[in-house]
Amino acid sequence: MEVTVMAGDGAPLDLFVVGGGINGAGIACDAVGRSLKVGLCEMNDFASATSSASTKLIHGGLRYLEQYEFRLVREALQEREVLLAKAPHLSRPLRFVLPHEPHLRPRWMLRLGLFLYDHLDWHMTLPKSIAVDLPQSKFGVGLKPSFKKGFVYSDAWVDDARLVISNVKSARQMGARIFARHRCVSARRSDDGKLWNIELSGPDGASVQLKARGLVNATGPWVKRFLDEQTHIKTAKRVRLIKGSHIIVPRMHEGDHAFILQNSDQRIVFIIPYERDFSCIGTTDIPVEAGEKPVCTPEETAYLCEIASHYMVKRVTPADVVWTYSGVRPLFDDGDDNPSAVTRDYHLEVDGTARTSSAIGVAPLLSVFGGKITTYRRLAEHALKDLAPYYPHMGLPWTATRAVADGELADAPTFEEAFDTYVASAASVKPGLPKELVRVLCRRHGSGLDELLEDVRTVADLGRHFGGCLYETEVRYLMRDEWAVEPEDVLWRRTKEGLHMTEAERAAFARWMAELRPNFT
Repeated sequence: MEVTVMAGDGAPLDLFVVGGGINGAGIACDAVGRSLKVGLCEMNDFASATSSASTKLIHGGLRYLEQYEFRLVREALQEREVLLAKAPHLSRPLRFVLPHEPHLRPRWMLRLGLFLYDHLDWHMTLPKSIAVDLPQSKFGVGLKPSFKKGFVYSDAWVDDARLVISNVKSARQMGARIFARHRCVSARRSDDGKLWNIELSGPDGASVQLKARGLVNATGPWVKRFLDEQTHIKTAKRVRLIKGSHIIVPRMHEGDHAFILQNSDQRIVFIIPYERDFSCIGTTDIPVEAGEKPVCTPEETAYLCEIASHYMVKRVTPADVVWTYSGVRPLFDDGDDNPSAVTRDYHLEVDGTARTSSAIGVAPLLSVFGGKITTYRRLAEHALKDLAPYYPHMGLPWTATRAVADGELADAPTFEEAFDTYVASAASVKPGLPKELVRVLCRRHGSGLDELLEDVRTVADLGRHFGGCLYETEVRYLMRDEWAVEPEDVLWRRTKEGLHMTEAERAAFARWMAELRPNFT
């Protein structure tokens, strides 16, 4: 079966985005908000690759200062507070504890780095860095008593996969055409070069034919392969594929702070409070080849356990690991031989001739090389700026001051108070639900909680309980409104409730979802 898709008025789409990770979702959302007619496709689940396998941080990248990446760090620090305001339900400020190891980096170097980190963004409202006497401070809780001195600075945490979903939902609300689980098998310019003829293959094998005035290649690790195989367009730019693995263990320390740990190989590893009862430890930097499936190896697990155990009172071993996840970071290839030193900056390349609205050339193709979740919104703005000559009637930038879908919470002096105020209000409206459950659902759905719980008064109204904080009502919502199809879409991306369920509970959930799936396809 073949279906041809045009814009609502029968005209071609203005822009079609291939790739449903954070960069593709961000570009599609920004573009449709500027009155462009937009389509977006993803060959698997949204955020199923790199964008759900990050360390879940919105951060400037303190260690990038050692590589003199001042522009990248400054932009990321500015975006940190923009994203905290745009998605207050999916993000939160986080204090990081840096124990001092004199033989790794001198104290003066850390002080200088943190001073720059605090002042590269003059509008920073998060608490500035401080020096601490660890044995006498709450920030030393969990560390071995041999660590006496340290520093504490601010960054932020984010639910990476849900941030992608929120951007896709925002794009859909504004009129974008969303093609979940549709692989782009071909993209060719028309004979006159003015349009892209695009073919998608759907989950049922049906072919979808589209026409668009512009194309965005936001396929992450597949950016070069997409150019070679789907468009047959050549480029000198390359990406370096670097695998990053994380391990999840039972909670290693009390308190809401995280740790940033130095290692003798000059890398750093984070220990972050994770999903109520756990700690996330990561990440590694391992070069991989294209097409290699990322998995956390026993060697990576041992490496992360060893670093954590060197610093923490509670020793961690591979036997303590309850889950692992790995992803491939497509870093722009700047020629550096050290994977940890390869730039985290992004590069955009436009294939097309004209650069002025008065002499539009062939239909443009913009490809995204590299990037990180913290700077996705700015990357999208830069992408639309590069495409602006092809769209003279494009609207102005708008995403800096607008919340993502479901992110419109109460006004409050701080980001934490905005979320807590909303939780308190939601709990008062739903007194028949446990407050902790309401808080968990608020963290996932923000103001979308009103729709999710519209007909719910008590726990019984939530339907079948699968384990943890996962109930039938939410799963049906995720399948109906958030493109969830497979068990892992729900258990490990839309929620992380797989961590709170037994193997038997996860298997029972998979069987139930398989029986329900035909009702949503």
